[in-house]
Amino acid sequence: QVQLVESGGGLVQAGGSLRLSCTASGRTFSNYGMGWFRQAPGKEREFVAAITWSGGSTNYADSVKGRFTISRDNAKNTVYLQMISLRPEDTAVYFCAADRRGLGAQEGRQYEHWGQGTQVTVSS
Repeated sequence: QVQLVESGGGLVQAGGSLRLSCTASGRTFSNYGMGWFRQAPGKEREFVAAITWSGGSTNYADSVKGRFTISRDNAKNTVYLQMISLRPEDTAVYFCAADRRGLGAQEGRQYEHWGQGTQVTVSS
């Protein structure tokens, strides 16, 4: 069983930066692909970024390419989402998720474990 806890959300002005962290319990974190998703009020959850178990491959939603960077530190059981040049449309609750296949998929249904989320609010 993997438990995930996100942190690092907050209120930031447009153009600002935040770094989200997601720390996992359990000794098998390094086997899991990890993803970040977000959900804005009144909207469906959407894919943001993902990383494979080794960190060797990443992928991003078109809306965040060039602005967001996903990374992981398996020694710390933590995955990060560095966000720069934030926009008001990035406002959402951000969730991290773990995929036991290790692939870091874009589809949320591929993930077995989810965190509770952290709020990111970008003011204009």
